[in-house]
Amino acid sequence: MMAAVSAAEQGHQVLLLEQNEKLGKKLFITGKGRCNVTNACEIDKLFENVITNPKFLYSAFYGFDNRKMMALLEKAGCPLKTERGERVFPASDHSSDIIAAMQRLLMKNGVEVRLHTKVQRILIEPFRREPFSTDKFFAEPSVKAQTVKEMLSVRVSGVCLSDGTKEEADAVILATGGISYPSTGATGDGYRMAEEVGHTRKNCIPALVPLTILEEWCSSLQGLALKNVRLTMFEGVKKRYEGFGEMLFTHFGVSGPLVLSASSFYGKCKKKEEVFLELDLKPVLSDEQLDKRLLRDFEENQNKQFKNALNGLFPGRLIPVMIELSGIMPEKKIHEITREERKKLLELTKHLKLQVTGTRGLTEAVITQGGISVREVNPSTMESKIVKNLYFAGEMLDVDALTGGFNLQIAWSTGHLAGVSID
Repeated sequence: MMAAVSAAEQGHQVLLLEQNEKLGKKLFITGKGRCNVTNACEIDKLFENVITNPKFLYSAFYGFDNRKMMALLEKAGCPLKTERGERVFPASDHSSDIIAAMQRLLMKNGVEVRLHTKVQRILIEPFRREPFSTDKFFAEPSVKAQTVKEMLSVRVSGVCLSDGTKEEADAVILATGGISYPSTGATGDGYRMAEEVGHTRKNCIPALVPLTILEEWCSSLQGLALKNVRLTMFEGVKKRYEGFGEMLFTHFGVSGPLVLSASSFYGKCKKKEEVFLELDLKPVLSDEQLDKRLLRDFEENQNKQFKNALNGLFPGRLIPVMIELSGIMPEKKIHEITREERKKLLELTKHLKLQVTGTRGLTEAVITQGGISVREVNPSTMESKIVKNLYFAGEMLDVDALTGGFNLQIAWSTGHLAGVSID
């Protein structure tokens, strides 16, 4: 939608082809239906929150940043609000308002929208080079990518639809998304079409996705949310991620904002060594401060059993797990607990470990990590370096970011750049 609006604003005649029954189907479900449309942070923070290939987005972000996106939506009749973490939402909390604003912009700029229309492949033709000087060359699935690359001078001539009809075009923008949430139409067709005309795809895996955990006790805590904890992810002894915030225990492992962010870094791990999470349940307290807190709590409850003296320290459902992991007998009186046992409880509180066994699937992933190699795309225009007048935008590129509206800003910025770059 952004690419179409931007191209139309340059005076081009634009046809937007959508295979679904409506526009913005994935946008509709983002942010649990509220649509975290962007982040109101400074532009350097935009780059800091991009996990894969942030430098590739230099022209895209500086050409159309978060401020410009917010101004565009509000001018199009969609008031916005900014919440914790600089996350920007429609004031109504309805993602449909974002989609409606984009539809108004499409209509205002004369974009023809055709729903229920599936593109099967990109049509290309040679130019300036023999022996392909006259007849059109249609990229078929049987054509090897290397064959197309060797032609060097090919350009877009249009697209072929699934019903066999062809649409001629001077330029084509592929903005088909990734392969997460396939129910929204994210089938990976865009990857296939790009590969057929010579592009390569980096391995596509789930990102911003819940993690599966080895420890069985996790499932007993299903539904328990922990707030204001620090989560650190290690691969062997190497720290891969550290964050502060909220997480959630599930029947398969862990989820929540902290875990989703960690999952993007998990995708970058080589997995040659054990990957584990370390939870600091009391991050605002140093080891010394926590020890003093334990001593004070133990003194106040010295005649109670250990299992009945932890209510002020942990959520109720977590207490049995912490008791079991500590190795301290539940019925043991507090005044009988040794210094070594107290130190072990402290260590457990500050360094609760969970071994990561993998991620949930693409159906639960917010985004796809991987995609069309950015080495084959001009970062100043989003145009293919292989096929002239073929452009890319959004999640189908090998770029991704953390939660907080950053991935949608990548979509807006790359879509805008692709649209305004067409000759």
